[in-house]
Amino acid sequence: MSTILNPYISFRDQARAALEFYQSIFGGELDLRPFGEYEFARTGNSAEDTKIMHGQLRAPGGLNVMAADTPDSMEWKGGTAISIALTGENREELQEHWARLSQDAVIGQELTRAPWGDWFGMLTDKFGVDWMVNIDGSGQ
Repeated sequence: MSTILNPYISFRDQARAALEFYQSIFGGELDLRPFGEYEFARTGNSAEDTKIMHGQLRAPGGLNVMAADTPDSMEWKGGTAISIALTGENREELQEHWARLSQDAVIGQELTRAPWGDWFGMLTDKFGVDWMVNIDGSGQ
């Protein structure tokens, strides 16, 4: 088995909704494991026990995203020090991903032709996750 690099996103209470949203965009299989599913992680607080201890989306083409909710008892550090980048040559597919990620997003830079010849855009999705999309422009 080869080594795979997966983004693992920490949320306060939105891991389930975020992963379901990403599944609606990328397709694939979603595996959600709430804290209450594991005896060692149960708190007895139904609101905490339904939060996601580990979630993973395995989408076609090797697009994998992992996420979890940070329990209320732990400090949560939402971050903007990292972006998830979607890159490739399939313009139609990447434009569709951009359009769907853009729902209720803050657009940092519209998806337009960049000075280096590719199509490039940046946004922060409705869950506060930063995305960059770069479409190879060499064939256009």
